[in-house]
Amino acid sequence: MLITDDFLPVPVPESLSATYLVPMVGLPKVSAKTAVAALTGRLAEPVHGLARQMLDSPLMSVDTRPISEFPELPPDLLTAFGATEEQLARLAAATHLVVVQAEYRPGWPPAHEWAARAVAAAVAESVDGDVVDVFGLQFLDPATALRSLPDEQGRIRLVDWVLVPYSSDTEGLWFTTKGLRRFGLLELQTQGVPDHLTRAWGAVMTGAARRLLRDWTDGLTGDEVPAFVQLPVLATVTGHDIAVAYGNPEQHGATAPVLLRLELDPATDPEADSFLSLRPPAGHPGPDGRYYAAACATLFSGIQPDVRYARSGDAMSRAVATARAALGDARARFVAGRLPAESQLVVKYGLPGDDGPEYVWAGVTSWEAPERIVGVSASDANTDPSVRIGAPVVVEATDVVDWAVLDATGVIEGGWTQAVLDSGEPPTPPDQQS
Repeated sequence: MLITDDFLPVPVPESLSATYLVPMVGLPKVSAKTAVAALTGRLAEPVHGLARQMLDSPLMSVDTRPISEFPELPPDLLTAFGATEEQLARLAAATHLVVVQAEYRPGWPPAHEWAARAVAAAVAESVDGDVVDVFGLQFLDPATALRSLPDEQGRIRLVDWVLVPYSSDTEGLWFTTKGLRRFGLLELQTQGVPDHLTRAWGAVMTGAARRLLRDWTDGLTGDEVPAFVQLPVLATVTGHDIAVAYGNPEQHGATAPVLLRLELDPATDPEADSFLSLRPPAGHPGPDGRYYAAACATLFSGIQPDVRYARSGDAMSRAVATARAALGDARARFVAGRLPAESQLVVKYGLPGDDGPEYVWAGVTSWEAPERIVGVSASDANTDPSVRIGAPVVVEATDVVDWAVLDATGVIEGGWTQAVLDSGEPPTPPDQQS
């Protein structure tokens, strides 16, 4: 094995496994094979065929067991990772769990994760239930789980598979990834991040995860699983890496790359996880936090923050009223699939805070009930640590103060309150927007 100052050897596990649970009352209505067959035409290849093949192989098992045979899933952690009261109530009422497990070698595609999530989503859909991703301790509704799987071009959004939680200590914020171990790679961490970089550094970590995961899987393309993969000590992260990780490769202009030094931080406790630490390049003057701030300024030059605080005034009141008046029509078009192709519906809603409400944006993923919107957060909230960029959120329609339709060029409809915040101009009614 060649070891140089330019590369870091990272150990490769012999095999990987995925586990998903489907809580339900009683026994499944149909078999897993029948449930997966019902996804024909809705689930892209090769994932649909992969799920069917693994169901017929010893690489996957699907068992139904009484829920009493399992340790209780921690409701506090499930809540921290986005579980709603309704989901926790359905879990508490469940009598059985369908356990979907799959195993596969490290490499690309991650067949164990794709196939197991597809089968679990199919079973959950057949009973109008939920999927529990055991690795991420996340609830997923079937539609969200299926949407996270590769499209016809094999593309995924990394934020559907890797989260970036953080906590605070005396030196600043400690960021980690949660999801890279699905692919056999050690999780990333950064310590000492300044508090004001909450949203921005989470996005940088996600972009770095995308770049390193690509290097990682490139090192696993051979017939034999190697003992180590050599990763570059200096990882290059660009705005494009971040945009691709969030599923919007065309929504980020060209920016200068930033360099981050990769260090192996092995765990001293056998029960703890090792990390790959992201730090400034060697020889950088000043504290690490100063480098992180400069890196964010480089990568997000010209990009406005997603978190804004509303200001009072007639223009803002008219903007909110205009948005709310058109919200029902926006939902109807979203549900009917009548929004422009390659566009995304986002909503803006308020979170309570000591200094007044904080208004954040979320991308809409499901809107079955008029009063309840299911989506993913488009930003990290300052007032609520559970609201993190890419994390699932549930929004009450009555809390929505604005909405917008985005495409690769930006806002193509809506965004009235944002227009007031940006320019102070009064909002344009929907029937006068171009």
